[in-house]
Amino acid sequence: MRQLRPNVYAVGAIDWDRRMFDELIPLPDGTSYNAYLVKGSQKTVLLDTVDPPKVNMLMEHLDELGVQKIDYVIAHHAEQDHSGSISDVLNRWPQAKVLTNAKCKEYLIELLRLNESNFEIVADGQEISLGDKTLKFLITPWVHWPETMVTYLKEDKILFSCDFFGSHFAPPPLYVEDEALAYEAAKRYFAEIMMPFRTSIRKNIEKISALPIEIIAPSHGFVYDKPAFILNAYNNWSSDIVKNEVLIPYTSMHGSVRKMVDHFVDALTIRGITPIQFNMAEADLGKLATAMVDAATIVLGCSQVLAGAHPNVAHAAFVANALRPKTKFVSIIGSMLWGGKMVEQLTGIISNLKAEVIEPVVIKGFPREEDLKAIDVLADKILVKHKEIGIA
Repeated sequence: MRQLRPNVYAVGAIDWDRRMFDELIPLPDGTSYNAYLVKGSQKTVLLDTVDPPKVNMLMEHLDELGVQKIDYVIAHHAEQDHSGSISDVLNRWPQAKVLTNAKCKEYLIELLRLNESNFEIVADGQEISLGDKTLKFLITPWVHWPETMVTYLKEDKILFSCDFFGSHFAPPPLYVEDEALAYEAAKRYFAEIMMPFRTSIRKNIEKISALPIEIIAPSHGFVYDKPAFILNAYNNWSSDIVKNEVLIPYTSMHGSVRKMVDHFVDALTIRGITPIQFNMAEADLGKLATAMVDAATIVLGCSQVLAGAHPNVAHAAFVANALRPKTKFVSIIGSMLWGGKMVEQLTGIISNLKAEVIEPVVIKGFPREEDLKAIDVLADKILVKHKEIGIA
């Protein structure tokens, strides 16, 4: 339990040991579930709860503060890492009402089997008074579900942003102390969760930009007492700006593709382009996603398995297709021995990417001198494309 402002407290839970989120996203640094308590002169509000396995920690923090009554529980987002302990709070304080928007109410009834009588609906821009403190609600759809919203505490100039601006990190400090560490954690979180919704994020940043914000308090990771730090980062990540980088997720079964990738990396480096390679046999998917945030080009390096693409590289293509990065160009390098559908499979998987496909280089067997020259030609083409968009 830690204080942000007088009568405003972080009461959530830190999960040092969790290593997987949604049975999908690696958590190398754990995570936190940042619930907040605001004590007004007349009413007390709990903003979000915690993942159910950590509900005892939430209750201990509320007991430490001597909380006798909770009037409202604000549900910014229905996903259970935020909402999962609402029933426990209502069991302890049955008079409390769940404040949320109509869409979130619908989801919470489905996910938690709450009753209609548990809710009070708030509209976009609506305010409620806690006595000496005022809360304003803003609906911010698609960051990252359709029902998400944020709450602004007017007197203390705090934006409670839920997943918006979050990071999966179990931090000892409340506020950011190591900016480089916080930046990487937030960028990884953006890549894994927020990147598919870049357009919505830009709109919602505009929506909150009129507010005088001194603190941004997300529901995961660090709290920002210098809001410009995370706002500037999000403006950059959600923009259409890319870097002079080529991301190369690859798998090589017997060394042929590895030889092609090694030559390709050298060819890009000589041309002043930054290569970022990931061996998909052992890659951290979170780091792969993070590299997708800025890279102008993705080149898949693939061995053929039977008549199709190697599953590890197909997985990388699937991740890119799901996250929809702002990548401008894509291509494939690979090795095969007989006819198949490797190229067709991979290009089909990445159909969501609004990227130009540069002619792939697919060879038979181990690369010969002429094959490596074709790799050089591909590097030249990429350099031309990067120059055309002004990044090389």
